[in-house]
Amino acid sequence: MIALRQQTDPSWIQLAVARFDAVLQDHAHCEKKAAAHALSLLTSYPQLPGLPRAMAALAREEAQHLSQVVQLLEKRGITLGRDEGDPYAKALYAHVRTSNPGRMVDLLLVSALIEARSEERLRLLSENLPEPELRAFYRELALAEAGHGNLFVKLAQRAAPEEVDARLSELLDLEAKLIRELPVRAAVH
Repeated sequence: MIALRQQTDPSWIQLAVARFDAVLQDHAHCEKKAAAHALSLLTSYPQLPGLPRAMAALAREEAQHLSQVVQLLEKRGITLGRDEGDPYAKALYAHVRTSNPGRMVDLLLVSALIEARSEERLRLLSENLPEPELRAFYRELALAEAGHGNLFVKLAQRAAPEEVDARLSELLDLEAKLIRELPVRAAVH
């Protein structure tokens, strides 16, 4: 499991619970983007052993999560709405190197960090939402996110074992700085 270097500010969970409908909408968009990203990695890096099968399975799982979150939205009478974007993910992706193999390693490691942050936030939801059904749902999803983060790190190690530890450490520092600097939003990230 990835050890994040900055924990989420406690004000996030207060805002997330108070504005859970907005978090739920954002969560649906996150699952949509995660499925699309897995397919994009499969398209871009089919030569990395194990990546095509892993990304096909991940895309299927993320699409299933999207379906579950959309069902929750519908059950609550909420429309999905437009994707307002994710300043956190955009800021992380801005630090991805532009040429391969560095680009592939960075994309995998940034994906791992996003999954690790998602795991933390979904776990916080599972511990703080008032509805038992939602707590159980988010507990299950948090476990899945932890597995996804580990998968991305393993794939990065397969791609460039000699540089993953140092690059992951750099990106963890950057991610911690972003968490301290970005405003707290009623969103997963």
